[in-house]
Amino acid sequence: MPVDYSGQNLRGRSFIGLDLAGANFSYADIRSADFTGAILTGASFSHVKAGLQKRWLAFLVLVSLLISGLAGFLSASVGELIGSVFNGSSLENQVSGWAALIAVIIVFIVIIRQGLNSAIAISISIAGAVAIALVGAVAVVKPITSAVAVAGAIAFVGSGGVAIAGSIALVVAVTGVITGAMVGAIAVAIAGATGGAGAGSVALIGALLSVYISRRALEGDEKYALIRDIAVAVAAVGGTSFRSCDLTDADFTEAILKSTDFRKATLTRTCFQKAKKLDRVRPGSTYLQKSHVCLVLVAGLGQDKNFDRLYLRGVNFKNARLVDASFIGADLSGANLQDADLSRAKLQQTQLDGTDFTGATLTGAYIQDWNITSDTKFDGVRCEYVYMRVPTKENPDPLRKPDNNKEVFGDGEFGDFIKPIFDTLDLYHNQGVDPRAIAISFKQLTENHPDAELRIVGMEVRGEDKFLIKAKTATQTDKSELSAEYFETYNQLKGLPEQELRLLLAEKEKDSRIRRLENMVQTALQGTKIHEVRTILFLAANPDTTSHLRLDEENRQIEIGLQRAKKREQFDLKQRWAVRVRDVSQALLDFKPQIVHFSGHGSGDDGLALEDETGNVRLVDTQALAKLFKLFTASVECVVLNACYSEFQAEAIVKHIPYVIGMNKEIGDRASIEFAVGFYAALGAGESIEFAYEFGCNAVELAGFPEHLTPVLKKKSSNIYYLKFQENCLMCDAVHGDLLMREKRRSELTQFNAQIHHKIETVRLTLLLSTRF
Repeated sequence: MPVDYSGQNLRGRSFIGLDLAGANFSYADIRSADFTGAILTGASFSHVKAGLQKRWLAFLVLVSLLISGLAGFLSASVGELIGSVFNGSSLENQVSGWAALIAVIIVFIVIIRQGLNSAIAISISIAGAVAIALVGAVAVVKPITSAVAVAGAIAFVGSGGVAIAGSIALVVAVTGVITGAMVGAIAVAIAGATGGAGAGSVALIGALLSVYISRRALEGDEKYALIRDIAVAVAAVGGTSFRSCDLTDADFTEAILKSTDFRKATLTRTCFQKAKKLDRVRPGSTYLQKSHVCLVLVAGLGQDKNFDRLYLRGVNFKNARLVDASFIGADLSGANLQDADLSRAKLQQTQLDGTDFTGATLTGAYIQDWNITSDTKFDGVRCEYVYMRVPTKENPDPLRKPDNNKEVFGDGEFGDFIKPIFDTLDLYHNQGVDPRAIAISFKQLTENHPDAELRIVGMEVRGEDKFLIKAKTATQTDKSELSAEYFETYNQLKGLPEQELRLLLAEKEKDSRIRRLENMVQTALQGTKIHEVRTILFLAANPDTTSHLRLDEENRQIEIGLQRAKKREQFDLKQRWAVRVRDVSQALLDFKPQIVHFSGHGSGDDGLALEDETGNVRLVDTQALAKLFKLFTASVECVVLNACYSEFQAEAIVKHIPYVIGMNKEIGDRASIEFAVGFYAALGAGESIEFAYEFGCNAVELAGFPEHLTPVLKKKSSNIYYLKFQENCLMCDAVHGDLLMREKRRSELTQFNAQIHHKIETVRLTLLLSTRF
């Protein structure tokens, strides 16, 4: 039974390493309590008071007083030192004094304008120069003052000794900063009494700078994040520690959490609603280090916020308002987004393994390439429509679903539409599909495994002698075991003599379910064939140092044309922008496309113009590019190089790819777009690549552009493998003097040239040569 500590005084108590899962600490005083390494899953810390005990608070205030006093003394010392140098009679001392004063002024200005994060290196270098100059000068005039000079230099090397003191003081108690200012005032009085006006001035400036930086740091100014982090870390010493704790599903509703240590804690679905001082905790590398994430956790306010590429695994954004928020590339796996409003949120490439969207609103969300799994929950999601692409200025409503703008998803329809069926048993048959054997084998499988809850949800015909059955299963079913058992039975049945199979089927036909399943398979096999989806990979590059091209318009027109096409379901358009050499290789590996379309600049024999790491031109060697496509001859059918003078690359690539289109000279931006639109419109209508090429050229001519002869189509039928095949076969026929065979060979070659793919061509070459010789 969970332990109940609710309302108790637990200040300074140690719970190190204890298993306190589900414990109740609500309304307890846990200041300075140590939970390091404890298991606190599901524990309640609502309304607790965490942080520092009074004695620790007093100690830190005292430390801040001492640091402030030391800072004031050092400031006054530097001022007195500069003043004494100015009072020196030698020119060398005068120059040193002016150099020191200018250095001090520069340091102050840099700190104020740029912040301490970027000013530290500058301050150190300047302070070093000042220290050398001052020590060298004063060593001649006043040896005893050199120690003070070094102390002053040390103050400026930190460049924030005063600022740190003031910041800590504000975090611990406002008294610290007030004391820092008082020390400065005392320094002024002492300096005035001794005639050292410079000392008082520097001390006063240092105190004022301390107050300014402290205030800016506590207000969350990123320029002073370093100071704030140091101050919070110091203030958390002796506070409540949840370091390395498992706080999965723990509840910190309305808890006071100032000066609390959460380093290395597991914060999966941890609730921080209405928690106080969450911005004053020591977060370590957890998501609490991001101020805008804390704002969502506490107040649920995340509208228009940018969370791109953040690690937010397990974050609790329940009931949060995340309208128009951006989560591009973020990791939200295991996050709690129940009842959150994600209207128009950008979820492109977001990791969503096990994310809970129960009751969330996703109307208008952009879900391009989001990574959902079978554990992603969509129960009760409210969604009227979504977009399958991230918007652009030219296309603000890309790929809306439902396709009809007047239609919306009904209650519960979005979950059925978007969630892939991961919990299915896929039974793929690729040789001699026998409906009778399928029916008997599947029926036998359901009888042997009733707990699997097998239920057929789909059948697909995938070309000749290829058939897929998809069966719904229970969540925890071992699909590998079921598949092995099914195909063992299926293969045994197929191996039976026809007579035995008929006898077995006659016995089984008494079961109407077997007859019904057999009829379903027969119907599916005799129905319309399902065409394989062809992936089009659109690669775009427009380096900064090249003329501007409307690549986005070209992509948009291609996408719109495919959406309107008669056979749009047979094409899947993928894009990669600002591509580098490595991007091209990776995209080919990722998508295994059938058509590769490059849009950008070409430089003839010098190569295609891709981008380097800085966005400038990186020319790609033609032969190296051809060798890359050689590795993908099994999948790539056509390459379109929509770039000036790209015929050079087309000639090299066509040795490995059946069809390659390049440009034999310079082509205008508008003409290249017209060709691309016409080419893919024809493909989308089900036409061949050769017809699509002619259609694209005609589209350029109809638009009134003179470049209709610029695109050139290269066909692989003229490559070296085909020539060797033709030469060897005709030579063989001539040797045997077989005229009839020669005519037959010519007929075969004609058919071969028009229909056979590279891979089939190579196999046939081997077979024919072995037959003739």
